[in-house]
Amino acid sequence: MSYQFIRLQEKLEPKEYRSNIEPTWCPGCGDFGVVSGLAKVFSEEQFDPTALTLVSGIGCSSRLPLWMNAFGMHTCHGRAIPAAVGARLAKPEVPVVVTAGDGDLFSIGMEHFPHAARKNFDITVVCMDNRMYALTKNQQSPTSRVGYKGSLTPYGNIEEPMNVIAFAIACGATFVAQTYSGNPKHEAEILKAAIEHKGFSFVNILSPCPTYNKIDTFQYYKGRTIDINKDLGHDPSDYAKAVELASHALDHDNDPNAKVPLGIFLKIEKPTFEDKVLALKEKYGASDNPDWDKILERYRP
Repeated sequence: MSYQFIRLQEKLEPKEYRSNIEPTWCPGCGDFGVVSGLAKVFSEEQFDPTALTLVSGIGCSSRLPLWMNAFGMHTCHGRAIPAAVGARLAKPEVPVVVTAGDGDLFSIGMEHFPHAARKNFDITVVCMDNRMYALTKNQQSPTSRVGYKGSLTPYGNIEEPMNVIAFAIACGATFVAQTYSGNPKHEAEILKAAIEHKGFSFVNILSPCPTYNKIDTFQYYKGRTIDINKDLGHDPSDYAKAVELASHALDHDNDPNAKVPLGIFLKIEKPTFEDKVLALKEKYGASDNPDWDKILERYRP
């Protein structure tokens, strides 16, 4: 058996998944595209807004649950994933989506990612990757390119950026993809595939910050992306090839002729943590409403 998400009988328009709170992001922020993409997918999936959970950490991108008509959790910095896991285990019939930034997920919150991925919780983790910290006014993040000049690195970043695609695959995520907020159609397709996937799904969304990051801009990505599935014919069930492609995900930082890879790198099927728990409960006759007197009677002298 497997848990099934709660869905509406009638489809709502994407706008019905938006709250009446106006976003406070800067004009031109790539995160606006993520809001639109998620609303579109929620509509297509016919999710019930009252049975849909969005969890975020701290940062510009982590404000996203405020702009959505769903149950939102704005958690502590870096703690979105453990909160999402708790929500998922408490009500496994409710879809859970994490929306956070590259700093929140892969700096202070990085230690939570590997364990959630390897256990294969059925949650979707969306990283809005602007390759720096924006809310705190332009500091380097784990994904900042070498040489990036932030407020605390005026002479340029000397650290190598983290390859989050390769990292997600190595951690055991069963769905790993990358898309771009400047390509709404592709973004919605990837988000839909991630949310429909049974298991831990990770989507890295390249989301330019027009206020601070003057390198990784919409203009930079224009004409530089390539769809690894449609253009290269990549089969996401091919683990070895997924690892190989992921190893070149950041080649464009140093090679002006290299493309920015978009698409589904990995998609494999494995039992989810929730389904394993359900199987144990069925095997041993467990109940969500146990007869405690009967259980305690076995231990009385």
